Amino acid sequence: MADTIDVESTLTDRYQTTVPETVRRALGLRKRDKLQYSIRPGGEVVLRRAEASQADDPLLGQFLDFLARDMANHPERLRAVDADLVARIRSLTDGIEVDLDAPLPADEI
Repeated sequence: MADTIDVESTLTDRYQTTVPETVRRALGLRKRDKLQYSIRPGGEVVLRRAEASQADDPLLGQFLDFLARDMANHPERLRAVDADLVARIRSLTDGIEVDLDAPLPADEI
C-alpha cells in the first residue's frame, strides 16, 4: 500500500477553500470539475472527482469556457443589449409557452 500524503487547506470566512495542488493532480482535476464527498461513520470524509453525468454537456462547457476567455481577452467587444432588440425578441416570442423540462422531439430523417 502506498504511503499516505497529508495536505491541508484553510477555510475562508465564507467556508470556501482552495483544493491544494497535490490533491488536484492526484484527482486529475481541472477548472469547473465537480467534487464528490463521501462521509463515513466516524467522521472520515473521502474526496473524489465526481463522474460526469449525462446531464453534463462537455461541448456546452467548452463553449462557455471559450466565451469566458473571449470576454476576458476582448472586453472592448462587449455590447449592451439595447431596448429595441429586447422589444423585437419579446414580439417574436409573445404567447409561446416553453417547458424547459420536456424532452426534445426526436429528429426526423
